[in-house]
Amino acid sequence: MIVEQRTYVLHTGASLAEYLDAYENIGLPAQKPILGGFLGYFVTEFGPQNELNHFWAYTDLEDRRARRAELAKNERWQECLSIIRPMIMTMANKIMYPTTFSPIRSLPVTVTDADTAFSNS
Repeated sequence: MIVEQRTYVLHTGASLAEYLDAYENIGLPAQKPILGGFLGYFVTEFGPQNELNHFWAYTDLEDRRARRAELAKNERWQECLSIIRPMIMTMANKIMYPTTFSPIRSLPVTVTDADTAFSNS
C-alpha cells in the first residue's frame, strides 16, 4: 500500500470557504468512487496559511496511475477543477510507504478500538 499526500496552497485572495464548498460538493463526490482510499482532508490552523492537505491510499503506483487516469475523464471532476484550479497558488504531492508498525498498512483502511482509546469526553 502507498499513501499520497497532496498539498495545495491557495492564493492570498482566494476564498477557502468557496474552495472547500466546491470540493466537498462537486470534487469529492466525483473522486471517491474512482480513487477509493480517501483518508482525509485537512486545513492548517498554525503554520502556512491557506494550506490544504489531503491523503489517499492506493494499492501501488500502478493502481494510483490507473485511477487518476480514470478521474481525469470524469466530467464532474473537470467541473470542480475549473472552479478550484484558479484558486491554487502551489501544488505538491508525496508518495509515502507505511512502516511495519503503522496502524495503516493495507487496504481497506480500518480503525480499531485500540486506535481510538483516547477520547475528548
